[in-house]
Amino acid sequence: MYKKLLLYVLILASWQTAFGLYFHIAETERKCFIEEVPDETTVIVNYKVELYDPRSNGFMPSSPGIGMHVEVRDSDDKVILSRVYSSEGRISFTSHTPGEHVICMYSNSTAWFSGAQLRVHLDIQVGEHAIDYASVAQKEKLTELQLRIRQLLDQVEQITKEQNYQRYREERFRHTSESTNSRVLWWSLAQTVVLVCMGFWQMRHLKSFFEAKKLV
Repeated sequence: MYKKLLLYVLILASWQTAFGLYFHIAETERKCFIEEVPDETTVIVNYKVELYDPRSNGFMPSSPGIGMHVEVRDSDDKVILSRVYSSEGRISFTSHTPGEHVICMYSNSTAWFSGAQLRVHLDIQVGEHAIDYASVAQKEKLTELQLRIRQLLDQVEQITKEQNYQRYREERFRHTSESTNSRVLWWSLAQTVVLVCMGFWQMRHLKSFFEAKKLV
């Protein structure tokens, strides 16, 4: 059993909770990315901005005046980070509530690149993958074995956070389902009451009509 557990941990340790990509952005465009993050989890965003050069028909390193405005909102739509950064940088924040975190990026001005296009390279790292273990080993003077144990402990902690987050999502979905079922039930009861009342009113109306016409 312990061998299976160790194998499971090692398999999970090989997964990378990170992704790298690039995208093009215009001067008035806003690009947002959604990242599901457990609570008390560190997220690091590395980015680099390149400016389109029509002479070379390619993208070149941008000038120092070019920057990106980065805004991060948590699952409660609360702004936890909002500021202007340079053309290349590293952003770090820690989640305090589990759920979807929205990371939005847009240009800090509309005048400096005159309708040209920007290419933004983006790399998002979540959890223990956001930790620089080389710096940790150098700072704390850890051996290779101690560093590996530290990595495994961090990965187990991250797995626990992911499991807690999945339980949180399951509980929230169950509450939503129960609330929906309750509303459907009350709506059905309300429709039934309305139909009964309308039927009773129609019977009374018809009876009054027939009595007025002396048909009964």
